[in-house]
Amino acid sequence: MIKIRRDTLIILLLAFILILSGRLITYIAFASSSELDQGVPISGIIIKGNDVVPIDSIRANVANSGLRSGSYIEGDILKTSKRELPLSEAIANAQEFATLTTIPGTKLQPIAAADVKVDKKTGIVTITVIEDFSTIDMSNLSNTTTNRTRA
Repeated sequence: MIKIRRDTLIILLLAFILILSGRLITYIAFASSSELDQGVPISGIIIKGNDVVPIDSIRANVANSGLRSGSYIEGDILKTSKRELPLSEAIANAQEFATLTTIPGTKLQPIAAADVKVDKKTGIVTITVIEDFSTIDMSNLSNTTTNRTRA
């Protein structure tokens, strides 16, 4: 048999009791917490289909619709730090704001359409954009270049 000194056995027994009581206190503190569940937080934005427009520009515009970190979904309501709005309205706003995204340094808006989907279980926002350069108004582009050549 293994010989264990009495003081070593007491130290091991005290360590076991401390670990056990620490776990018990942690479980009791968690069970008695009065924190309410705020719903599903917006955990990320995935952007697909862009070639020219930077992801950060699209993400910044979509954040203006309320679909950003810090917001959360509770049922069919999107709750932000400043307001509450229906999730369908936030999705429609996000689609509109994504199409208003410009190429940095220009006024060109090559995004013709955007499809926004929100997973209510994980909080992941997926945005699929379609860039179409045939929809860009070239009359505004030619005015800005002629103004530069005149100056």
